[in-house]
This record gives sequence, structure tokens and C-alpha cells, in this order.
Amino acid sequence: MLWLFQFAGKRNSNNTHYQFWQQDNRSIELSSQTMMDQRLDYIHDNPVKAGLVYALEHYIYSSALDYCGGKELLKIELLG
Repeated sequence: MLWLFQFAGKRNSNNTHYQFWQQDNRSIELSSQTMMDQRLDYIHDNPVKAGLVYALEHYIYSSALDYCGGKELLKIELLG
């Protein structure tokens, strides 16, 4: 993995050694409840797709548990 980060870093003049995150900061307007729900589902599903947990509400650093009716580490304001 370190080799991949180093390879990506060398291809980008903004880095000196490694690159981990994409350098893209386009803003996307969430103009409807449907769009917000889609983005939130995508974020909550990432730990499952990565194989870190079996269910989205099991990832401790996610707000997914709050949306499933439980209580997570930090107080959040539910969307919608």
C-alpha cells in the first residue's frame, strides 16, 4: 500500500512524498431530501463495502447507529 501512495504522490506536484486522499474539492449542492439520503447512505455503507464491519450500524465512528434508532458516541442532528 505504501508503494501505491508513493507512486500517486510522485505524480502530483502538490506532494513531496505520498498521496492518500484525492485532491478534489468540488462542492455538490444537496438540493433535495432524496440527494441527502443518497449521500448519507453512501457514507454509512463505506465501512461495510470495505469489509470493516458486517452491518453499517456496527461501525463505531459512524452516525448510522443513530439513524437505526440507537445512540452513537457523539450527539448528532438527524437529517430529514
